[in-house]
Amino acid sequence: MDPRSVGVEEELLLVEPGTGRPQAVAGTVLHAAELAAAEAADSPGGTGQDAEAELELELQQQQLETNSRPCRSLADLHAELRRCRAAAATAAERAGVQVAALATSPLEVEPELARNERYQRMSDAYGLTAHEQLTCGCHVHVEITSDDEGVAVLDRIGPWLSVLLALSANSPFWQGHDSSYASYRYQAWGRWPSSGPTGPFGTAERYRETLQQMVDTGALLDTGMVYFDARLSDHYPTLEIRIADVCLRADDAALIAALARALVETEARAAREGLPGRPVRTELLRLAGWRASRSGLDDVLISPVTGQPEQAAAVVQALVSHCQDALDDTGDADTVAELLAALLARGTGAAFQRDAYRGSGRLADVISRAVTVTANGQPPG
Repeated sequence: MDPRSVGVEEELLLVEPGTGRPQAVAGTVLHAAELAAAEAADSPGGTGQDAEAELELELQQQQLETNSRPCRSLADLHAELRRCRAAAATAAERAGVQVAALATSPLEVEPELARNERYQRMSDAYGLTAHEQLTCGCHVHVEITSDDEGVAVLDRIGPWLSVLLALSANSPFWQGHDSSYASYRYQAWGRWPSSGPTGPFGTAERYRETLQQMVDTGALLDTGMVYFDARLSDHYPTLEIRIADVCLRADDAALIAALARALVETEARAAREGLPGRPVRTELLRLAGWRASRSGLDDVLISPVTGQPEQAAAVVQALVSHCQDALDDTGDADTVAELLAALLARGTGAAFQRDAYRGSGRLADVISRAVTVTANGQPPG
């Protein structure tokens, strides 16, 4: 059996060079990307595929979404992530801005909704929750064979998702202040009525019924607003894991994707073999998410194995051990071990941002350094 395909959506901030202030120019950047794709297609031997990179609007005009192609090898996905980031950076530069892989803006900002009828309806319905929601996540799509398999996996992976959040934590600042969280994005995202962890569904039919019941309450506009930590995709035959912050480095995004795929494969195998899951109450899953959001890798996490607080590195290693067979079968084990060791040694994006701020005392410098790392993975010298 071939490895499951995996793809990644990354949301990026659009910022002004020098000042780092978010700029509401997503439409201009998309137009620049279209021009770049057309120019590449017109060049000798060109197709425009590399320049196009599947860029899309998001809720606010100060952000942009990239969509990788689905890949079966981790090396190909890693290259895709770098390609998409480079294409976004090139289009942004044509529009006079830069891209930063930051899950919230360190500087004060007044978000501007993208010019989209659906987003305007969301603004009308949700008020400040929509107006203030300038957050950037990383969504990993993992191939599933059926909705039934996807729901069986959803019912099992919940206890492990907070570990992915801790690894990705990249949003310590909010509106010019240190939030005291490693991932404040997860706290801001939690304002939506349909966000967070879920209890067991049992069957795909029950999953769909639940979504429809949620829409029927009138609290959601449509099923696209089902913002669970993980869900079945409405558009692709995938399970979409949505809990992570956008990662500062493409290396870390590749790590999150590899672990997400291995987790899906591990739980799908367990379901096929009839092994019983370990149901965890949604209230406890919410606490685990809060703990990961609060401290990232800098303190304890709630262990999915024991349900008790344990050192973050030990809980992360428990996730790797849980997925070891799947990682071995895809050939990802050595690469994951290397990427994880690097992340644990240097710290998360949240740690990078706080270190940068301590170094200069200027949030604009945090953003400028993040712009450089977003593009090439290394901080400026």
